[in-house]
Amino acid sequence: MGHGEAGQLAAVLRKLDAFPKQREEAADFFQRTTAGGAITIVSAIFMTLLFFSELRLFTKVTTVNELSVDTSRGEMLEIHFDVTFPRMPCAWLSVDAMDISGEVQLEVDHDVYKRRLAADGTPLDDGIKHEVGPSQRPQPGNGSAAVGDPNYCGSCYGSQSREGQCCNTCAEVREAYRTKGWALLDVEKVEQCHHEGYKEEIQDQKGEGCHLWGELHINKVAGNFHFAPGRSYQQGNMHIHDLSPFAGQNFDFSHTIHKLAFGKEYPGMRNPLDGVKVRQELSQADNSGLYQYFLKVVPTSYANLRNNTIYSNQFSVTEHFREIASPTAGGGQLPGVFLFYDLSPIKVRFQESCVSFLSFLTSLCAIIGGVFTVSGIIDATVYHGQQAIQKKLDLGKLS
Repeated sequence: MGHGEAGQLAAVLRKLDAFPKQREEAADFFQRTTAGGAITIVSAIFMTLLFFSELRLFTKVTTVNELSVDTSRGEMLEIHFDVTFPRMPCAWLSVDAMDISGEVQLEVDHDVYKRRLAADGTPLDDGIKHEVGPSQRPQPGNGSAAVGDPNYCGSCYGSQSREGQCCNTCAEVREAYRTKGWALLDVEKVEQCHHEGYKEEIQDQKGEGCHLWGELHINKVAGNFHFAPGRSYQQGNMHIHDLSPFAGQNFDFSHTIHKLAFGKEYPGMRNPLDGVKVRQELSQADNSGLYQYFLKVVPTSYANLRNNTIYSNQFSVTEHFREIASPTAGGGQLPGVFLFYDLSPIKVRFQESCVSFLSFLTSLCAIIGGVFTVSGIIDATVYHGQQAIQKKLDLGKLS
């Protein structure tokens, strides 16, 4: 490119210049005023405030939510709980879960732990795994050190499901009775239970409390789980608790729910039953209490800025308490704490979002340009107004 062509290009660019410069010899034509200085200071303060406001919005993470139909299938539901019963011994309590699909999980032990508490709430042990639910399948001729003789084959008391089946422990006898759908009403007549001292354990823990915590993994369908006295079994379609060892005992189901969550925790998660304390107050000392919580579980997912997603659930709750006659005094209802849950067909998705850098930069340019433009209009209006008033004063038109 020759010098002539370069000169022509420079001339074209000069004509397109949207920011013409004032010559130095014309600098004396500019006039600075007090009002202009005040407007400049106010404009600078206003731009600074708008800048920090925009910066706060840029650094702030907001959460937007959206609703959709829950189309998931075949998933499991996690229930995390931490409950204290200050007046119910651990040996008296069982945890059962059942759902409307017909699956009954008797005395579930999915990482459930018990800790004995003294009457004043002092822990008596470090907590042991809740040894509940079906025991190992007994084998014929299986010796058990529980009775002492390695060749011992305990009787199943008519509940054996095959010839030669042995029930060497109290748990195996109970499991055989459950399989038949029978109730083991008098454990004192069972040699294995007498040897293991189940009834003595119930008496020894009288007056204590119990701290239960852990998690359950169940089918993602409506159902319930409950804390109730006595061992449970299934008789046909009936879910029954064996209360024969508790003759003459009263059940006080005062409780504190330290935590109840359906799934993993996510930022901002709120569980309405966390920290709930209930003290049982009855009109008659021989009665018991039936506590029912009806939960509506809403499937929920939470995605952060990196799109890492946490799948969980949130829920709402309504409560109901009913005073009932104690089963040991002839009452027909089972006392305890029952939590009935139902699943919503709508799921909620929370998504973290923030303002992009380009949007932030665009807002800054708009702030600077807008404030300069408006302040220039205000300054020109004030200046020309002052000039007009001054001319009238000089002509004597204003007194």
